[in-house]
Amino acid sequence: MVAVRAHAPLPRWLTRPAVDLELIIPAFNEQRRLPSTIKATTAFLAARPWSSAVVVVDNNSADGTLDALDGLAEPPVGLHVIGCSEQGKGAAVRRGIITSSARFIGFADADNATPIETLDRVMELLRAGHGAVIASRHAPGAQLEVEQSVLRRGGGLLFRTLAHLTLPGIADTQCGFKFFSGPLIREVVRDCHIDGFAFDVEMLARVVRAGRDVVEVPVAWSDVPGSTFSARRDGLRSMADLLRISLAR
Repeated sequence: MVAVRAHAPLPRWLTRPAVDLELIIPAFNEQRRLPSTIKATTAFLAARPWSSAVVVVDNNSADGTLDALDGLAEPPVGLHVIGCSEQGKGAAVRRGIITSSARFIGFADADNATPIETLDRVMELLRAGHGAVIASRHAPGAQLEVEQSVLRRGGGLLFRTLAHLTLPGIADTQCGFKFFSGPLIREVVRDCHIDGFAFDVEMLARVVRAGRDVVEVPVAWSDVPGSTFSARRDGLRSMADLLRISLAR
């Protein structure tokens, strides 16, 4: 189990009202894709029996991401926008988690590649007591509605091979749709340090090392153009981060 440690309380201005579920969306230059994702996500959540909120973490966007959010109509569930000055998707997700008091917390990508309806099964499993529930494009029953390019698929295969050194029982560590027990993940992320695209492998590895389980939910996933991942810029760094994670204890 996770050891409970004393931490300084967050400033009041950083805290949000407690809800059953907070869905974090890290955003870096997502002016084009984010508004439709927010509309679909908040409409889905409003029809569910759990209390919920969406938290957009702006990661130093240089486009009109925040302006696009200002133009949205009043959402049917809570919508919060916070900033993260430390660059990287991992840093943005951690910022959302540590400022949350929700019973369950998770994150999804701004491209809405994983159907939001997947949350019904995710919440069922979290309520049953599982520590982490993640969407999977490679678990039995999953479907790839729109595949990635050959280059991205090749890089993904190499990444999965290295990720299996740390998490041999997980078929897909990189689908951007992961949800957790709130108290568990708030404690776990305090020891996470990777800001790049391997951040969720580190997060899942610490969940497992804390003695909790990770359940994969097969999904019908579609590749959506506009990813900020660059094989040239981010590929080698991600591989190096995976090796660091596998050697950590």
